Amino acid sequence: MGFLKGVPPCISPDLLVALAKMGHGDEIVLADAHFPAHSIGKSSGATVLRADGIPVPILLSSIMRLINLDTYVTHPATVMAVAEQDKGLKVPIWDTYSKILKQRHNGDVGIAYLERFEFYERAKRAVVIVQTGETAKYGNIILTNGLVTPQPEIPFWES
Repeated sequence: MGFLKGVPPCISPDLLVALAKMGHGDEIVLADAHFPAHSIGKSSGATVLRADGIPVPILLSSIMRLINLDTYVTHPATVMAVAEQDKGLKVPIWDTYSKILKQRHNGDVGIAYLERFEFYERAKRAVVIVQTGETAKYGNIILTNGLVTPQPEIPFWES
């Protein structure tokens, strides 16, 4: 794989294309290794990509360098809530996600929590599902794509 300036090496060419095709309000799932990505993708028509061996925090941080989150929704990030059977379980990866989103989004990001099967249903609306190597319990996150911040008009030959 070749490298492009400013594109983190964990972003595969297929993922870069998928991100470029996303519009305002489109969603991407960064799925942990346990997530039923292929069955959900098959039933919904979402593009399923693999990022084997890459933890979600690395991919999340890298993707957040390339897209903006939707500022028109209350919760542009959604995670899978702890199931009743795991009540009381601490999920430290959520703190990691929050920290990354806050840093990359320049401020607090509203994170929603959905029950497991509600999360699966929401994932069916995603344009892209990326199956990662993340093994942390409840390591899934859905991101809602926002608008690109307008850049000053600079003729391409001067940049």
